[in-house]
Amino acid sequence: MNAAAGYSIRRDLRNGAIAGLVAAVVPVLSLAIHGGTSMPISEGGAWPLALAAAQLLLGAVLGAAYGALFSGQPDSSAAGLSTGLLYGLLWWILGPLTLVPLARGRIPGWSLEEAAAAFPSLIAYLLYGAALGGAFDLVTRAAARGHPDVPPAPSPAGGPHIVILGGGFGGVSAAQRLERLLARDHTARITLISQSNYLLFTPMLAEVAASGLEPQHISAPVRAALERTEFLRADVEKIDTAAQVIWLGASGPADPIHYDQLILALGSIPNFHGLPGLEACAFTLKSLDDATRLRSHVIGLLERADVEPDPAERRRQLTFVVAGGGFAGTEMIAELRDLVHSVRRFYRRVRSDDLRFVLVHAGARILPELNPALAAYAQRKLEVRGIEFVLNARIAAARPDAVVLTQGEELPARTIVWTAGNQPHPLLRGLPVEKNGGGAVIVDRTLRVPGASNVWAVGDCAQVPDAYREGGVCPPTAQHAIREGTVAADNVVAELHGNPLRSFRFRTIGVLVALGHRTAVAEFRGVKFSGVLAWFMWRTVYLAKLPGLEKKVRVALDWTLDLFFPRDIAVAAAGPILVDGRRGTEHTGAHAAERSSR
Repeated sequence: MNAAAGYSIRRDLRNGAIAGLVAAVVPVLSLAIHGGTSMPISEGGAWPLALAAAQLLLGAVLGAAYGALFSGQPDSSAAGLSTGLLYGLLWWILGPLTLVPLARGRIPGWSLEEAAAAFPSLIAYLLYGAALGGAFDLVTRAAARGHPDVPPAPSPAGGPHIVILGGGFGGVSAAQRLERLLARDHTARITLISQSNYLLFTPMLAEVAASGLEPQHISAPVRAALERTEFLRADVEKIDTAAQVIWLGASGPADPIHYDQLILALGSIPNFHGLPGLEACAFTLKSLDDATRLRSHVIGLLERADVEPDPAERRRQLTFVVAGGGFAGTEMIAELRDLVHSVRRFYRRVRSDDLRFVLVHAGARILPELNPALAAYAQRKLEVRGIEFVLNARIAAARPDAVVLTQGEELPARTIVWTAGNQPHPLLRGLPVEKNGGGAVIVDRTLRVPGASNVWAVGDCAQVPDAYREGGVCPPTAQHAIREGTVAADNVVAELHGNPLRSFRFRTIGVLVALGHRTAVAEFRGVKFSGVLAWFMWRTVYLAKLPGLEKKVRVALDWTLDLFFPRDIAVAAAGPILVDGRRGTEHTGAHAAERSSR
């Protein structure tokens, strides 16, 4: 751990264990007072004393885990208290609501009745969590008095400068690996440049669009994830690989940035293939803004449909079309269906037969990346819920009021979500290197870009050869991008030190697809899962991969609330809705006042 971190893992473990031991006194006293007998601990009974000792030990262990997961922040008492509360809530969800039913041989139902039965224990968990957060903050403050944080000194001029373009999975993974590899090299500089200052957990974007998760809960600040790396939020205008110089847009430094090693992790953008009207009318799902805009649009349509007198127009407003039957499209149509049906009771004039959900896919079956049996299961499940499938068909054009298919058929709809095509970042077009037909940079097995000095590429913007399939390429998934970033960082350091480079070798571990309504399909190295078990696996795996415990806890809380309550339909910000039969912008607040004054 470098000087910027301030506190070592060992110190955090110790502080956490002490705080956990102190916090565990709360449930022990609660047991003593409300445990069924009057003050059993004070009576000296062997069993109550053993139970109290076990609770104290468990509290210390959970506190140590808390300390390991949260680096000490001696100036954030309120944050420590709130984080502790969420930590206690998470353990309540994992314990009484999940592990206890599993130990008794039944699948957790997460019903309102089960939560009510376990509610008394929730108080003890929350008290423990709050006490843990507060105690950890106090212990950390006391330990930090004699060991103040010392900011790292700037790297001296002349050391190697490694620049990473892109703050997604590949770019952040590369930066974190470089920090570890170069921890003792104080001359090296690491700079990460990205258009956004957060790492977006894209597998959960569909749930944000469907009002199942809060947007900020699936985004982790890049600055918090990196300790030594210099972060610049800016647009890159040009890369000169010959001079090894990068020019940034108006939001970045005016002077060009010189690099010694460059890692391209620019990701991808939607590709509309030049289809008429598609870019103007379709919603995409690549960013938090995309997801929140889509959510506002859908809820706005429900509001308008509730007062629409024309049945044909009301049905058009309540028809939702998703283009693309891959992972993103299948999950999106399922989440849209769950959102609308969850909140339909608030719109008394919206009938169930007004609703229509259509998935358009160019292939003969959805989810071509999955085993055919699992894909068929997924389609059957979604069809039972009323989702229509238009297979072997493509979008030819789009209008604000309809989607046109290549066969000439029109689908009257006010909503089209485009997940049927992506392309590498357009900045790559100007690079004098070999690219594939889609525009991705072709790299060798070490992730080096041939034809450019000291340039590497990972993630969606790179065509990476698959070591396990002759002539094959790696899919553009997060699990590949994370490991590509690590290998690229290893090879950058090896290049600086004159050591041999390593080849990228990784085989897909598994795939998971959520189908909404507590159903999913999953495949791990040929082993297939479906139904509630696959849904539980989906949530467990992605919750574990979500960066930072705080985000994990917040997402777990969102999921818990979603089990018991309908989706939120409040729209606090402006979003595209239907205005006089056309796609427009809803004006609220100051915008509405300005419009009325004209």
